[in-house]
Amino acid sequence: MSEPRGTESTTQPLPVIERAADDAPGPSEAAADHEPPPVLDGGNGRTHRFWSSRRIPAGIVALLLLIVAGAFLYDVVAVRAHRPGLRWRRELARQLAARPLDDTWVLVGAGVTAVLGLWLVVLAVTPGLRSLLPMRRPHPDVRAALHRDAAALVLSHRAMEIAGVQSVRVRLRRRRADVRALSHFRELDEVHADLDMVLADAIRALGLARPPALSVRVARPRRKG
Repeated sequence: MSEPRGTESTTQPLPVIERAADDAPGPSEAAADHEPPPVLDGGNGRTHRFWSSRRIPAGIVALLLLIVAGAFLYDVVAVRAHRPGLRWRRELARQLAARPLDDTWVLVGAGVTAVLGLWLVVLAVTPGLRSLLPMRRPHPDVRAALHRDAAALVLSHRAMEIAGVQSVRVRLRRRRADVRALSHFRELDEVHADLDMVLADAIRALGLARPPALSVRVARPRRKG
């Protein structure tokens, strides 16, 4: 019994298209395919700080405005309904009409209002979050920051690894890192040189956009008694 011809299948090798030697990618093309992403702001030390959301000041201002607006709205509705207005609003209007501008309470109220307004302006134009140190941006979609206490802790651990350092205190600011170390043996100059070298490498390894300047002081511990 013969099988039908339509059920036979044959396997043939697929044609292979070889690329000519002239079409091979050169070193420049291969390097262009694997180039790292461009470094954005912060790669050369210029970056922007993180902005605080200011939730607490914004909430306080919004609550005060809501209370004042509600009180005045209630007073307007009461007057329109032929009812007496709020007593504090009538007293405030009488006091403002009777007191001169150089009155002590008027000056105090104006000063408090000016200070509060200046405080709100400062909050609006400053980024805040001074405890966050911006890091370099090796990728356009990534922004990172390092907490100041964490960076100071890293520097403290690196300093304690140096022979002769008994204790160390690191105070890290945005532009300066103050290191105060106590050495109970070895020459102070040697310990100071080791601290300068190790902590400079540690600051570079943190990857901060603006590496702080390093200030190191080494002293002997005070003798007890």
